[in-house]
Amino acid sequence: MQSRNINAQRENSLKITKTNLTIMMDIVILGFADRPQFHWFLFVVSLVIYLISPLGSKICYVSVTLPRMLMDLWTQKGTISFLTCATQMCFFLMLGVTECFLLAVMAYDRYVAICNPLHYPLVMNHKVCVQLVVASWISGFPVQIGQTCQIFSLPFCGSNQINHFFCDIPPLLQLACGDIFVNELVVYIFAVLFVTLPFLLILGFYVKIISTISKLPSKTARTKAFSTCSSHIIVVFLFYGSATVTYLKPKSHQYEGIDKLLSLFYTTLTPTFNPMIYSLRNKDVRKAMRKFLPRLSAL
Repeated sequence: MQSRNINAQRENSLKITKTNLTIMMDIVILGFADRPQFHWFLFVVSLVIYLISPLGSKICYVSVTLPRMLMDLWTQKGTISFLTCATQMCFFLMLGVTECFLLAVMAYDRYVAICNPLHYPLVMNHKVCVQLVVASWISGFPVQIGQTCQIFSLPFCGSNQINHFFCDIPPLLQLACGDIFVNELVVYIFAVLFVTLPFLLILGFYVKIISTISKLPSKTARTKAFSTCSSHIIVVFLFYGSATVTYLKPKSHQYEGIDKLLSLFYTTLTPTFNPMIYSLRNKDVRKAMRKFLPRLSAL
């Protein structure tokens, strides 16, 4: 009798293990399933964004999330394999960190140009620019690969559905079993190192820039100096603003829809329209817009 109970327990244990294994092999991305009336609208808008993204040289960052989202909207299915989900999250983290570093490098470029204009050709020569860009691209790769391995090595059980449109850390941690305090702590540490520190550097550079601009003798000089930074400030505000609201506000099921919209904003819209914002500084672009807008309003 005792041996039968032991065998039954082993069978149940095997069933549980198989169930968990099945959940780990497939993850269901709910996406915008709670808003079926907007599916075709989102599909068309997302497709247009993806088609114009190569014009702004942001195809890598946008390609991490948009193609999968377009396929899910078209097929009405959100099943993704465990390995594909891990790959998507890894590239999303790596490219996100790269974006943070590049924004900090651009702030440093503006700092040198305004605060030390005579030394700009020497400080920001071609070799230094290449080194800064390469460092921005590769510095976060090893850490983010390790962070992805850490997240996906957790035991997952229960529901295999994530209420998001791509594989991200917060919704995946909600599927993990047991105590995940250490994992969440590591996530916050990495966020401070690779997101908050670049942002603080950007703030520091702009404090110095604003201090220098305020000391310029004429209003024309101050306006001209500030115009060289305005587009970068807008991009930093859009990227960090939407990302900060998404990840730092209190988590609640009531705001899950807003979370997805904000994530859609900073993962697709912001990278796509960044080059357009920078182009507004170009005199030829502004001249063409002045000619085009009156014609558009006359239609």
